[in-house]
Amino acid sequence: MFEIKELTKALKQVAEEKGLEPAKVLEAIEASLAAAYKKEYRERGEVIKAKLDLQTGELNFWQAKTVVTPEDVRIVEEGEEEVVEAQSDEEDQKLPRYNPERHIFFSDAKKIKKDVVAGEELNFPLEQREDFGRIAAQIAKQTIIQKLRESERESILSEWRGKEGQIVSGIVQRFERGHVYIDLGRAIGVMFANESIPGEHYRPNERLRFFVLAVQEDTRLPGIILSRSHPKFVNKLFEMEVPEIADGTVEIKAITREPGSRTKIAVASNAEGVDPIGACVGQRGTRVMAVNNELGQEKIDIIEWAEDPQKFIANALSPAKVEAVETLDRHEARVYVPEDQLSLAIGRGGQNVRMAAKLTGWRIDVRSQTRPDQVQEGGVAEAPADEVVPVEDDEPKASYD
Repeated sequence: MFEIKELTKALKQVAEEKGLEPAKVLEAIEASLAAAYKKEYRERGEVIKAKLDLQTGELNFWQAKTVVTPEDVRIVEEGEEEVVEAQSDEEDQKLPRYNPERHIFFSDAKKIKKDVVAGEELNFPLEQREDFGRIAAQIAKQTIIQKLRESERESILSEWRGKEGQIVSGIVQRFERGHVYIDLGRAIGVMFANESIPGEHYRPNERLRFFVLAVQEDTRLPGIILSRSHPKFVNKLFEMEVPEIADGTVEIKAITREPGSRTKIAVASNAEGVDPIGACVGQRGTRVMAVNNELGQEKIDIIEWAEDPQKFIANALSPAKVEAVETLDRHEARVYVPEDQLSLAIGRGGQNVRMAAKLTGWRIDVRSQTRPDQVQEGGVAEAPADEVVPVEDDEPKASYD
């Protein structure tokens, strides 16, 4: 008999430390005891299970056998070697080999239980034991550690599966080969080098926000992949700071970002009388400044989305003032700006026109209004192929003034 009070106390303590249900910890204990019993007293191929009654302290063991029919298994006579034919039936190869230590035929099972069905598991009680040898005890210890790790991993996964695409807060823990490891409480997340903001420096024990990019389940530990450079990070930051975005009154229609440098975001209002840009900027710029501070002073251009592609392209080139937009075939647009707005429209290194092309999905050619036939250096930007939307045949091609 086990000392129930002490066992229950230890069980609850482990459950709290690991963030697990007490039932999961008890399951791990029972699995470890079954493994020790099997090692000490039973055969290798047997399926042994244990049950510990927390009310009485009684520990029971049994051998489990699955009820099968001759059609469910491959029967190999003792001493007979299996010969696998090259053309043997594929289904036969999928059948498990009959093992008397794990299986019981349906005809024999009927003698034990009249209403038994194929596939059912029958339990055969075993002698109670509480004394285990050193090797069996070591196996029990390894089993319980493994089971607790598996339960803890599954618990963490179930918690984080629903957090993909959300923003979380974490503490910078360590650095390894350019990657940053983040303490998220029960779990450790990783921000790969290409998911960090260029030029941003991280310090141990610094608390920051991160975008949950993915939760990988095919690793030994839950792989929680974090990002601060993803465009949706900015999207989610605005959701947190702007109630109108959170409730759907204002909608983020498109966003493009060059992390650490600049972000362009197109917004639209779904309610009459609501200024989408004003809602995002906030009184005296408090809302956009809050997002800005989280991004390390990354510049943010908030522009109004428009269904009319000419107007949308003109808005996307903000802060430059556009005089006219001419849409051409093959999803291309030629934009004319005043001479004094040319450098602003193109941007340093062509950044402004490049980001406008990404935002709108159009190839944009910025030209001076006074020199309409002259192609400007850095003034042409291609839209990424996956962002380009096919032009409808009836799309208007008039200029926008």
